[in-house]
Amino acid sequence: MAYQLEALLAEVVRHDASDLYLTAEAKPMIAVHGQLTAIGELPLTPEDTVRLAQEAMTSEQWDEFRHRRDLNFAIKVAGHRFRFNAYYQRSTVAMVARLIRQDIRSFEELGLPQVLADLVMSPRGIILVTGATGTGKSTTLATMIDWRNRNSSGHIVTIEDPIEFTHEHKGCVVSQREVGIDTESFHEALRSALRQAPQVILIGEIRDTETAMFALHASETGHLVLSTLHTNNANQTLERLLNLFPKELERQLLTQLSLNLRAIVSQRLVPRIGGGRVVVVEILLNTPRVQELIAQGDVEELKGVMAKSVKDGMQTFDMHLYELVKAGIVEEEVALRYADSANDLKLRLRGIGGSGFGR
Repeated sequence: MAYQLEALLAEVVRHDASDLYLTAEAKPMIAVHGQLTAIGELPLTPEDTVRLAQEAMTSEQWDEFRHRRDLNFAIKVAGHRFRFNAYYQRSTVAMVARLIRQDIRSFEELGLPQVLADLVMSPRGIILVTGATGTGKSTTLATMIDWRNRNSSGHIVTIEDPIEFTHEHKGCVVSQREVGIDTESFHEALRSALRQAPQVILIGEIRDTETAMFALHASETGHLVLSTLHTNNANQTLERLLNLFPKELERQLLTQLSLNLRAIVSQRLVPRIGGGRVVVVEILLNTPRVQELIAQGDVEELKGVMAKSVKDGMQTFDMHLYELVKAGIVEEEVALRYADSANDLKLRLRGIGGSGFGR
């Protein structure tokens, strides 16, 4: 019996999976807490993947896909929204579908520190949420936007490719613009955003120099800007931003970042005891000392400042891992595998200390 797209997507929902993988000569696979599981008895044929892609796309999208060989789009099936990437591999059509969750969870439910709620209420500045693909950046941002929406009044504009979570108007008007549907491009939407009288602007990702320049300009003119980068920690994030600009502008950029950055929140997902995953976060806040270090370009000093600034709300990955182990949420060997410095974390867990755990 031929696979049906709606039935496959229903399996994603039923298993609380994050992703569905459809490739020729393999069974349909779903990812549940990062682990892949087959959900069919027979492998997909090349004809199956073509038919499923045509089921998912409009005729215009299919024509565009055949021309570009790669396409992002989103659909809604049985009340659930899915983000798709269609592509070619080994001369056959393939797709990955991600379930876009409508239930926006609280900071407590996600295990995120309360300082994020305080940050998103800032009147202006830049907040960057960073991490590898699939580490929950969009989920964290959705929770932050929802908190602002519930606890303030104003206009929130999001520019996304595609929309990942949908927000109702609560205390704020929330305008969500999807690239390719509501606006031609990121850059077109960015150019229009400041004319829409927003207090908060969410940019799905800072991918290039123009987007980075916009984020800086918007924050300088009194807006709160939230965005993401695919970087692993605060140091990498600042280095990535610097690399987007010519070397001769580095000093100017460091000054602008020191004045406008509010925080860098980097995150990872780590297996928890009993199944599932838990988020681990590193938090850099732009205190006067951090501002000074960024302005001077001394980014290598930032980790030490984070480790010594718990009272300000900062923490390193290893500090958070330590707390999760002590709380019985993460196994020690798992924490050591994900730690930035396994040796420091091991010493701390033994009660000896560790250079990365200043207070």
